[in-house]
Amino acid sequence: MAHLLVVEDDERIRTALIRALRDRGHAVSSARTALSGLQVAVEERPDLVVLDLGLPDLDGTELLRMLRAVSAVPVIVATARDDDGSVVQALDAGADDYVVKPFSSGQLEARIRAVLRRAAGADSGPVAVTVGELTVDPRSRRVTCAGRPVDLSPKEFDLLAYLAARAGAVVSKRELLTEVWQLPYGGSDRTVDVHLSWLRRKLGESAAESGLLQTVRGVGVRLAEPQP
Repeated sequence: MAHLLVVEDDERIRTALIRALRDRGHAVSSARTALSGLQVAVEERPDLVVLDLGLPDLDGTELLRMLRAVSAVPVIVATARDDDGSVVQALDAGADDYVVKPFSSGQLEARIRAVLRRAAGADSGPVAVTVGELTVDPRSRRVTCAGRPVDLSPKEFDLLAYLAARAGAVVSKRELLTEVWQLPYGGSDRTVDVHLSWLRRKLGESAAESGLLQTVRGVGVRLAEPQP
């Protein structure tokens, strides 16, 4: 069975969820606030998070964005909000599923199984990509360049891994904002530029050189071996 994290501020609902999930054989941790939930998620690395949106310190959607910056843990939003806007916002922020209260423990268990099956399939898919002397491993989230490890922040790794999965292809900044930063409706190109600058520095490159990270003026950026 899975290790689950329940982030729910209502003590009655939280207790009932914990009991129902434990009765089905899961190990369950819990938190009543967004920030304590983030701490538990980082420290305990659960297999799946069940997340309420109406939390006392931060909206659950904000917690979801924070989680996505540091982890790919599957998240099922379990909330009383049933309007289309809340559903779309949560899914755009990175939720894997959305269930509206009240729901049965059987329905939640079925959704947990389905999300974990999809996550297991995704985990077996990505493979390490090597471009020149650079190797990016999306499963271990490790990067090496010329045999030495490269220490990246979670977002720097996500950006590099996205480009590595499309090595040789030009990727627009708009696509990067949508897919890496989860900002489909807007965002600053400057965000991408700054992270690319940090990546170049950590890879020992400069913007003036034609290294692995190559800017295609007016189009975007690609990860490819330097041209001789």
